[in-house]
Amino acid sequence: MRGYQFPLCTLALAASFLGSAAHANAAEEHRDAAAAPAQAAQPVKDDGEIIVTTTAQKRFENIQNVPLAVQVVTPAALEAQGVRHFQDLGKVAPSLTIRTAENPVNSNVSLRGVGTYAFGIGVESSVAVTVDGVPLAFQARAFTDLPDVAMIEVLRGPQSTLYGKAASAGLIKIMTTQPTNDFHVKANLLATDDSEYGGNFSVTGPISETLGYVFSASYSNWGGNVRNVTNGKDVNGRETLSTRGKLKLKATPDVVFTASANYLNGNTTVGRPFIRMAPGALLRRQPGLTADVVLPGITIDPLNQKVANNDRAGTKYWGWGTMLRTDINIGKMQLLGLTSYDKFRMDDYIDHDDTAAPGSFGRNIQVGAFKSRLFTQEIRLLSPGTDAFRYALGLYYANTGFQRPFKRGPVFSNADWFATSGSRQIAAFGQIDWEFVKNLTATVGGRAQNERVKYTFRDNNLAVPTSWAGHASDNATTYRLGLQYQATRDVMFFGSYATGYKGQTYDLTTNFNQARANAGPIRPETSKDKEFGVRTQFFGRRMTFNVTYFDTNYKDLQAQSIETVNGTSNYRLTNVGGLNTKGLEFESAARVTRDLTISGAATYLDATYTSFPTAQCYPLQTQAQGCNPGTPAFQNLTGTRAIQAPEWKSTASIEYAPALTEKLTGVFQGSWQYQSSVYYVAHDPETFQQAYSIFNASVGVRDHKRRWEATLFVNNLFDKQYFQSLVNTSSNFNAIADATSPTVIATQALLPRDFRRYAGIRFGLNY
Repeated sequence: MRGYQFPLCTLALAASFLGSAAHANAAEEHRDAAAAPAQAAQPVKDDGEIIVTTTAQKRFENIQNVPLAVQVVTPAALEAQGVRHFQDLGKVAPSLTIRTAENPVNSNVSLRGVGTYAFGIGVESSVAVTVDGVPLAFQARAFTDLPDVAMIEVLRGPQSTLYGKAASAGLIKIMTTQPTNDFHVKANLLATDDSEYGGNFSVTGPISETLGYVFSASYSNWGGNVRNVTNGKDVNGRETLSTRGKLKLKATPDVVFTASANYLNGNTTVGRPFIRMAPGALLRRQPGLTADVVLPGITIDPLNQKVANNDRAGTKYWGWGTMLRTDINIGKMQLLGLTSYDKFRMDDYIDHDDTAAPGSFGRNIQVGAFKSRLFTQEIRLLSPGTDAFRYALGLYYANTGFQRPFKRGPVFSNADWFATSGSRQIAAFGQIDWEFVKNLTATVGGRAQNERVKYTFRDNNLAVPTSWAGHASDNATTYRLGLQYQATRDVMFFGSYATGYKGQTYDLTTNFNQARANAGPIRPETSKDKEFGVRTQFFGRRMTFNVTYFDTNYKDLQAQSIETVNGTSNYRLTNVGGLNTKGLEFESAARVTRDLTISGAATYLDATYTSFPTAQCYPLQTQAQGCNPGTPAFQNLTGTRAIQAPEWKSTASIEYAPALTEKLTGVFQGSWQYQSSVYYVAHDPETFQQAYSIFNASVGVRDHKRRWEATLFVNNLFDKQYFQSLVNTSSNFNAIADATSPTVIATQALLPRDFRRYAGIRFGLNY
């Protein structure tokens, strides 16, 4: 394996030296909101100079001047890598890894090897997600299409000072199309040979001299790449409809209001094929319930794309949100207000036994719902972005509420409970950038906040249904210190020290009991981050090359572990100890000729648990494999590599667009994604994903003014199979029909969209 990985890692570095733009700092956010997306979408000017903007510091700035680790992803980059859904963003951002699950709430988003591995409501993610500057109530809200994207920014490392307590490991910022002063129409259609189809459009322009608008809508449908043999239908697919509208009113030359609303409705189907199972395995020790009986017509092997579900499996969701943005110019300063409200509901269904077994053991189901609401208010004061002394000051308020009804059974693993969770947050933040010596800028930022959290939990599965409730409050501060030196017009060095904070919470999951209630909230997770980097441009700014070194320590890491409370051991979300993550990030982009552009990015990551003494043993783990006896048994992960943290991850792309005629341009694109091996569950050989590379290619033609484009594409060109997640479900299968018989190997997989090679056509209009 090592012998295979080394040349690929070398190739990853080589690609990154040739290719992708990714870091930023300049201009004001009260600039026309369409400016940044327009620049991001076209990072290369006609003279070949590469320009990419970012809003990482809450104002529009040239990415080469920003002393932060941030990567900007354009719609063109998403298309080249075959990314149309949030869960695929890791293909274009090497520091980002997204592990999917049967339910988006159980999925995990991690940056630099740090994410949240928890199943309860009210547990914050370590990676925050915002849309047009407004945070989402919880991460599952983001797991859908990316239909109206103007640009996406991935901010790596703790971002708590400017972006709050849910960004302790980083932030994903999604910006959508903004109203424009001129009439524009954009539309895209897509169809593939495996029955995916969809389209989206946006119309933007003026209603009057002072009022502009944008309206966008999208629809996508894909049956999936797994066949359910019980009904002959495809699963592991999705269907989504989304709309968004905005009105921008220029009330006076110095006062602008932008109101927006969005609506989302969709559903997914779940299929987790068995890829490994011990011969003679019995479902739940039941005589006769062997694999050929419970999984009829299915051949279990690593290429299996069939399931046998006799109950519903998937999700159905809908949501809507509104936002009002107010921009007021006060002399040279800008006052910005962001008011938002969001409501979301997702119903989830699981065929819990994952079989079509006859009798009651084949009809164990799991059903529930996630309901969220979020109100936020932010007020921000910005100085001019071109002054030597610059500042951004703000106040933030948020009120969040969740509800979760949940049932499972009726034969085994029974559960029936209802939980609520809520939080109220008030914060003040600010950042000052001062060029106190020519070309030398110091940064000081800080955030102070107060948060109150509360919960209720009712267990209806007890002989006497029991309820619990609790609340807690907490004060916290975070800060950031930095130094930036502009050595030349095209070379910038920076260093920073920042702290991160992830709020306290309650573990509201099955088996919540009096001991958990007595233990109170789980302590906040904190982090300390050191970063050093260089941003460079060469050859008349036709090439960029950026490098960042990071070293971050996490304390009181929130993760699933074993905790003993009042003499009783529980497997629950708790503070497990610590984690250190360090490494190097490379991004580069080069316009070799007027027609040839190459880009690439790579991340080297070393993420290690510094303290994790009582982790849960993985299924079938023996004492010889590190499972220590006890009640319950445990393994010590201290000093081992963190899960979902590949050592190397990289991406590269190339585009050649020669003129074919006076009016037509050819388009030839290729892209490559590489990820080294990774464990989805610590040390569990059944959840080990080997290293893999994926290649995509496309060819097409476009109008020389880019008013339309038609492209044929092939994703996963060499038909390489890999798994987006692996699940060890041996607890459902035993060797013999005996109450004391041990469990045996049974492994399921979640297949990515490009598990098999597929081809399609894209057609776009841009007038």
